Amino acid sequence: MRNVTDIDAAELKQFIDAHDFFLIAGHKEPDGDCMASCMGMKAILEHYGKEFQLLSAGPFKRNEVKRFESLFTSKMEFLDEQDRKRTGLIIVDCSEINRLGEIDGDLKGLDTFIIDHHKTGELMDNAKGYINPEAPACAFLIQLFYEKLIGELPSELAQIIFFGLCTDSGFFHFLGTDSGIVFEAAARLVNYGVDPRKIYNEINSGKPYSTRKLLGVLLEKAERYLDGRLVITYETLEDTKKYGLEGRDSDALYSLLLSAENVEAVVFLRQDTIATCTGGFRSQDKIDVSAIAAKFGGGGHKNASGMSCDGKVENLIPLIVKEFAKVVGK
Repeated sequence: MRNVTDIDAAELKQFIDAHDFFLIAGHKEPDGDCMASCMGMKAILEHYGKEFQLLSAGPFKRNEVKRFESLFTSKMEFLDEQDRKRTGLIIVDCSEINRLGEIDGDLKGLDTFIIDHHKTGELMDNAKGYINPEAPACAFLIQLFYEKLIGELPSELAQIIFFGLCTDSGFFHFLGTDSGIVFEAAARLVNYGVDPRKIYNEINSGKPYSTRKLLGVLLEKAERYLDGRLVITYETLEDTKKYGLEGRDSDALYSLLLSAENVEAVVFLRQDTIATCTGGFRSQDKIDVSAIAAKFGGGGHKNASGMSCDGKVENLIPLIVKEFAKVVGK
């Protein structure tokens, strides 16, 4: 797995030195990795005495990221032309401005630095940055940049970075044989004062009871396709109205369905409005769901991706099955 080099760190430092004010932004519907990455960049800028604003379109649906919500705003500070020249935009855990969601303000045209780990990510025109799709989490990359530029992480920041690494790696469940560098980085975080048991409980405890009931509904709706190798389930507008959006636990749903015999991939669709859907894709090692998600306006990692598109669940399901059939050969 590729490491962050001295040259990579020097490029970020050069970007920081070139600006007086920064906007730090992550993708909409932030998860633990997104929040941890933003907080890590915040710490780096604070070290160099830079002014900044934390931006997020939200919503903060996940129970484990609620504690960060008050630190972020979806309305960027007003910037006149002179301000824009001295402002740097740092995007973490995604590489496209449209994935940031509804931010009140004009982010286009700002000098931009991107740090991302998604397989479908690539640098925008004229943007600088570092994208490593082999990395299990953006927070892991932020840790490496911090250590290169500054040194040891303070205990509080180490806990946040470990939290981000664990949320995107499934508490190391998704790591493969090339992950020695990741475990070494995790060990350093523990040496900085992280308690892994505490982080595990933060991620997995305190879920609203309604989410347990919703899991049952989604399991009941799950259907198998392609000789049982693909499972698709979905949430209707009525389900959302009944069970709400707080404390979602789709990771538990994916884990349960992927543990079934012969299942190689799982898709979860949600009807967000009458005319739009979002979806999550998860797979075992062989199937690259990022390529399939890209067909529906999404992307992400080989084994974990998302999508958002116009349409209705009942119409999307056969289209998604068709795309998977091309991959699994059925």
